[in-house]
Amino acid sequence: MLLRISSVCAIFLAAAFCQPPPHIMQSKRAASDVAPESDPNSAFWRTAPAVFADRDSFGNLVPGHRTEVRSRWTTDNLYLLFLCPYQQLNLKPDPSTDTETNRLWNWDVAEAFIGSDFQNIRQYKEFEVSPQGEWVDLDIDLDKPHHEGGWTWNSGFVVSARIDPEKKIWYACMRIPYKSIDTRKAEPGNKLRINLYRSQGPKAQHAAIAWQPTHKATFHAPEAFGVLDLVK
Repeated sequence: MLLRISSVCAIFLAAAFCQPPPHIMQSKRAASDVAPESDPNSAFWRTAPAVFADRDSFGNLVPGHRTEVRSRWTTDNLYLLFLCPYQQLNLKPDPSTDTETNRLWNWDVAEAFIGSDFQNIRQYKEFEVSPQGEWVDLDIDLDKPHHEGGWTWNSGFVVSARIDPEKKIWYACMRIPYKSIDTRKAEPGNKLRINLYRSQGPKAQHAAIAWQPTHKATFHAPEAFGVLDLVK
């Protein structure tokens, strides 16, 4: 019996040591590309590794908004899936999903900031999607006086989103062309710099949620980014 208990403990300890550090997000390779899919139970998403964002910019817990983010990749694209619990939505009237929406960050959004340059960390790309399927992508250079002007850049990324009012969760998927974020060929072992965020709720109940807290009153803190690891 003692041997059996020891074996079980060894299995649990091995599993614990196999978990990536909390600043690393793994992206699992997919056999082929698919249309952006926001169903977490689909064949494409159900085995994808996940991380969770549930803190504000300063590291304080944001109750009721624990956001799950999963990732997969192919030779051509990086995929991100956001599962976003909410209490009250703050949606832009008259949404447009045919063209990008500048200043979408003034409404409810899920965001990914991604960079491939580990030396010049102040340059990276920003991707946003709303519960209504609106989107915007930006080429960010923090050394420019008005980096928000980068919204005129277009990556060619595609999104899908839906709201489940009964569960009070909204779901969103991004399919990002890999060549828009990295000059290298996509392959196992590639590492990118990343942080994940949400802007959630009307002004009176607004919540700013981060995967890796920035410890500033802004999401634009590249020194706080984690790492996205492409795995087989």
